[in-house]
Amino acid sequence: MDITVDGLRVAFEKEGYISEDEIIITVFLALQLGKPLLIEGAPGVGKTEIAKVLSKVFGTELIRLQCYEGLDENKALYEWNYQRQLLKIQMTKDTGVGGMQEEELFSAQYLLQRPLLKAIQADKSPVLLIDEIDKTDEQFEAFLFEVLSDFQVSIPEMGTIKAKQIPIVVLTSNGERELSDGLKRRCAYLYINYPTTDKEIRIINAKVPQAGQQLSAEIAKAVSYIRLNTEIKKKPSIAETLDWTRALVVMDADRLSPELVKQTINLVLKNKEDIDIFRQSIGAAGLCKHAHG
Repeated sequence: MDITVDGLRVAFEKEGYISEDEIIITVFLALQLGKPLLIEGAPGVGKTEIAKVLSKVFGTELIRLQCYEGLDENKALYEWNYQRQLLKIQMTKDTGVGGMQEEELFSAQYLLQRPLLKAIQADKSPVLLIDEIDKTDEQFEAFLFEVLSDFQVSIPEMGTIKAKQIPIVVLTSNGERELSDGLKRRCAYLYINYPTTDKEIRIINAKVPQAGQQLSAEIAKAVSYIRLNTEIKKKPSIAETLDWTRALVVMDADRLSPELVKQTINLVLKNKEDIDIFRQSIGAAGLCKHAHG
């Protein structure tokens, strides 16, 4: 694709995605080499957002396959519209107009495109997001990397369908299980960790500029401290940092105070156990002390 590393960095920043060289260069190389991009990391670090930004940067459709336990080939690739087929058969019988040939029933007009087939059949190269691939089983994963190798699929009733355009493919994984070497070999690999405090300040500035420098810095320091120094199970995501920032802006806050933390901590921590751990280990006053430091 006709784009440079610097051009890609500027395009990402224009869309509000703040990233370091490792991310931009890996994305750039995946695009240039025509390889799927496999992104691993904890939930909420910005993996899915990369696919969304790429679709905006290239002005193309984002096609999302949300993975889950039990996902199979039919749900990901295609299904026949059996209701429509049965209705057509019934209409043919009712009108008494000749019998239907099998190829008529199994034609494109009765085919329901699921994300993989839709991406392959798109006229303009889309971004295909295969989200949380680690939630599927090894059998589906093996099927998937065959599709990604050839960018063609075989439908028994219709033959082989080849890609009109090679899609930009982004796979994400939360690391719930180890992915196969076969899939990894076919991909450019990127691991994204939680952002540093400085990077999170830049993200807040880009997404919620009305927060101001003082509040943005204190929020980023507070969230970083929660992630690193507590035993909570669900670490705050970047999205939750931004939600907290927007809420504090709505409350006309210009800096963190113990009272504000008590009133709004449920926007950052999303279950009772984690809130209890926070209160016992840090507390609102303790968090503000670290944020102000």
